Amino acid sequence: MPGLHSKSNYGERFKRRQKLKIIGFFGVSALIITGIVFFLVGRTSDISGREGGNGNKDLVKLWQEGAFLEVFNMSEQKLEKKPLDFFLLMIHGFSAYQIAIAQMNDADRLPYIDRAIWALRKARLTHQGENDARVKYALGRAYYYKGPSYADLCVKYLKEARTAYYNAEDIPQYLGLAYALLHDYRNSVIAFTDALDPKNNPKGPSDILLLAIARSYIELSEFVSARPYIVKALNISKDFNTIAAARLLLASIMMEEGDSAGAEKEIRSVISEGGESAEAHFRLGLLYEKQNDYYRARAEWRKAFNLNPNFTFVREKLNL
Repeated sequence: MPGLHSKSNYGERFKRRQKLKIIGFFGVSALIITGIVFFLVGRTSDISGREGGNGNKDLVKLWQEGAFLEVFNMSEQKLEKKPLDFFLLMIHGFSAYQIAIAQMNDADRLPYIDRAIWALRKARLTHQGENDARVKYALGRAYYYKGPSYADLCVKYLKEARTAYYNAEDIPQYLGLAYALLHDYRNSVIAFTDALDPKNNPKGPSDILLLAIARSYIELSEFVSARPYIVKALNISKDFNTIAAARLLLASIMMEEGDSAGAEKEIRSVISEGGESAEAHFRLGLLYEKQNDYYRARAEWRKAFNLNPNFTFVREKLNL
């Protein structure tokens, strides 16, 4: 029966993707974010004395010095008297964003992200801000940090900024990440591939970007296309976390291709180079399970559990 066969294939593909996309102690999207620098910092053409007027030269000077908290507080005070001033709203939103991305956790980050979105959306309601590409760009970046439920707005504003010829080099990377959050992996691949263009990546592709492309191909079950990007990331990376992520992704592909020995070698390399890893032992358990060696599989999952008792997938395997 065609319908039943189709449903079965979908189920198998879903299970396979769930196994492939687990990166327990680091995520490619988290790594790529840390490598991106906010495009507006230090650009006097974006935050200029002319735009701010004589009354805001102090804000411009603080911005150019990178004193974002001072800019945030001062612009907030000035907005009490001029609540619809485009420049004040813009620089308040920009500084809120800068403070947000410097935070170490979501609890501290999100209040500033919300403030940035509030100010920038209000700036767009002014005559000057309606078509300002910088505001759209910053809004797109801010909405990315709001999570998957807001990824469509991230895409919307970044595409609008690019259409307005705002050529921030990191727009394709953020579009790739946002499309991935929307499970639109084909457009994610297209955006990440655009990020490889020398005009967007004059220094050449980073290991992190290469892994991001590979992840999107894996989500499409296009393992042959994913493999070269993983191998290239391994060849150029000097960061252990990135190398470990690449090895575990490559091991997962090898498991799908039936290369058990190659997969085990890659997983054990992560342990030998970086020490005990719950993720690596979990992957070894999956490998042994695939070989019907359930005793060794459970032994590996028990090791993973001892290293990380909160590892959801391990607890499921151990029926805990």
